[in-house]
Amino acid sequence: MRRRTRRSVFHLAVFVGILGLILFLNRPSSPGRSFAWTTVSYVTTATRLPEPRGECPGLTETDKPVLVVSRITADDSGWLAPLAEQYHLCVYTADAPPNPRSTHLQVPANRGHEAMGYLTFLIDNYAHLPAAGMVFVHGSRWAWHNDASDYDNAALLAALNVSAAMAPWGYHNLRCDWSVSTCSPKVPAQGSLELSLQSVLEPWSARTASDIALPGALASLFSRDQVSLDLEGARVLLGRNDAVRAQCCAQFVVSRESVWQHTREEYVALRQWLLDGSDDSAHSPAAPNRRAAPRDDRIAGRILSYVWHILFIKHEALRAEGSAAISLERLNTAGCPRADECYCRLYGRCNLDWCSAESCYGQYQLPPDFKVPAWVMERGQT
Repeated sequence: MRRRTRRSVFHLAVFVGILGLILFLNRPSSPGRSFAWTTVSYVTTATRLPEPRGECPGLTETDKPVLVVSRITADDSGWLAPLAEQYHLCVYTADAPPNPRSTHLQVPANRGHEAMGYLTFLIDNYAHLPAAGMVFVHGSRWAWHNDASDYDNAALLAALNVSAAMAPWGYHNLRCDWSVSTCSPKVPAQGSLELSLQSVLEPWSARTASDIALPGALASLFSRDQVSLDLEGARVLLGRNDAVRAQCCAQFVVSRESVWQHTREEYVALRQWLLDGSDDSAHSPAAPNRRAAPRDDRIAGRILSYVWHILFIKHEALRAEGSAAISLERLNTAGCPRADECYCRLYGRCNLDWCSAESCYGQYQLPPDFKVPAWVMERGQT
């Protein structure tokens, strides 16, 4: 064999080998994968936990669903007042100065974006959750992720059918359109080589960094140590090609029964996972906890946006056959309902035309640069 021919054969063999390795590493995961994500098992290294200062007044007397709002001081809260006829309001301001004389509506730290307000409500009001359900939202009225043509959360919440939203699984994200979610099969799995390469090419992307960090975060939250990657015959750590499909943006409806699937201590552990990764010395342990949340708040908060549906969708609807573990396939199906079914169930927009699983024409459009057009807010304020 000539030298040139041998060289060509060698190069071809190397190419075929590399291609085969890539295909092997990116092979589809088994549809029957199940995961032990039913109990939050994170153990904090902190020696002191936050005092309960997040009680919401009036919970024991109301028969309305609760609207839990997690805001910052810069968010105008005037738009919430008309919603008080429909909801019992519990408004948490993450960056408000602490008031040691009060035990109402305070969070221990401005951490994890909306998650700190959400978790503080669940922890400090756990015994008095309303039978009518709860709606968790951000503090801004207009936001690019609000699923309406004018991005107005006030109108969405006024139209929202809370009981219908809870009916199928005890939990429902407020978004129906799949844009900027991980619902589409085209979105790479969180641990995939494709996403790893993307994170190298886009080191500034908090979204990509969050996706990359998700497998390790789930292992930290649902197991007591980094070694126990399999519990009760089910995995804890996502495989390279196991994708968590979920709607974006952490606004949702949840039933009391779905919240009570977990103990109060589990929500304390979840909040401590956030606090343990904080730079705030008042709430983080003296020694760094390698299993705690990422210090970057954008990443930590977005990771939790993947976790809410894992926590709250009824476990009996997700259990793998003959197992107490969660079927990833069932979780993904419940976490990403069809857009047309979602619009009808949540907002009464039924029999829409030009619908696919991912969207319905004319209902929502992702704005340029993820910014609500100025004319939208100006029109809403007139």
